[in-house]
Amino acid sequence: MVYLDYNASTPVDQRILVAVTESQCAYGNPASAHHAIGKAAAERVEEARSRVADLVGRPAQDIVFTSGATEAAVLGLLGTMIGAAGRPNIVVSPTEHKAVLEAAELGARLAGGEARVVRVDRDGVVDLDDLARLVDNSVAAVAVMAANNETGVVASAAEIAEISHRAGSLFFVDATQLIGKGPADAAAALADLMVFSSHKIYGPKGAGALVASRRVQKSIVPIASGGGQERGLRGGTQNTPSIVGFGLAAELAMKEQASDAARIGDLADALLTGLQRQLPDVYVNGGEADRLPNTLNLRFVGADAEAVMASMPEICVSAGSACNSAVPSPSHVLLAMGMSGTEASESLRISLGRPTTRDEVDVAVACISAAVSRVRELTRE
Repeated sequence: MVYLDYNASTPVDQRILVAVTESQCAYGNPASAHHAIGKAAAERVEEARSRVADLVGRPAQDIVFTSGATEAAVLGLLGTMIGAAGRPNIVVSPTEHKAVLEAAELGARLAGGEARVVRVDRDGVVDLDDLARLVDNSVAAVAVMAANNETGVVASAAEIAEISHRAGSLFFVDATQLIGKGPADAAAALADLMVFSSHKIYGPKGAGALVASRRVQKSIVPIASGGGQERGLRGGTQNTPSIVGFGLAAELAMKEQASDAARIGDLADALLTGLQRQLPDVYVNGGEADRLPNTLNLRFVGADAEAVMASMPEICVSAGSACNSAVPSPSHVLLAMGMSGTEASESLRISLGRPTTRDEVDVAVACISAAVSRVRELTRE
């Protein structure tokens, strides 16, 4: 079995797994600061907060722990829209993760406004002229992901932030795929709101973060209020083991992401070269834009992606976001880029990770090539 779906989730790094297991002993409630066991748990949470903050170059007080990027996005967008007096509208890219698109639409509806959708080009890059046209003083936030989860295309964060801030709008960045794959300091410095998850950087599931300054935090209406945890923005007892793992994953990402990116990028190039040597009519979706080094979204002309995957159960890839896999329809990201339904349905997302080896790449080239050829032959019959 060859796993090439690291954009969906990553295995927990063994070094992190040890730390998470040990942290189970810190069973106290981090909010129980009146005794030593509770204080020990709280100290572990705050140590992890500092590590996550260091990864994005922000102060620890800017980190709000959640259960993952989806909850963080809902908190950041809904909380902002509900609290944004006089600014009922939001601008969003059509290639965002469904969690962001749905939170933006609901937030705008609750605020009495609309979610305005900015155009993107054939590579999925935001049309800056259209963005400038859509952003005015009625817009509370502009939501554009740092790197696309399906194509790996990297956004022009500086230009988008400048347009957003010129109108007094907050810049919301989904950095879930960028974190751990490339430097995030620049995007984090520009973002008023940023979200990402532990399980995308070899940490455990169940932990994520909303990054926002204290000033911005004060403007967010809590979605899950309760015991006052996370500065009153996210009630409920913190998930200490997952947060501890998240913190260590952040620390390891800081140390290893540059070397990981170089090695994984070389493997991705070898995979693409191998497939294009074995098969005609293989195209990279978003191939003219800057992309993450680990991500290939490939169109195999004449081969339905679902049929290809069914023909190679030993290779784990996807036809789009894992969150949409229960709905077998063409990727909304590829459709927004101007592809037809047929073209989108011929596309596979292949994403490599820290454990990926050259032997696995060679196996994947052979299996994918055989599966695509088999599907093409059956289609022609």
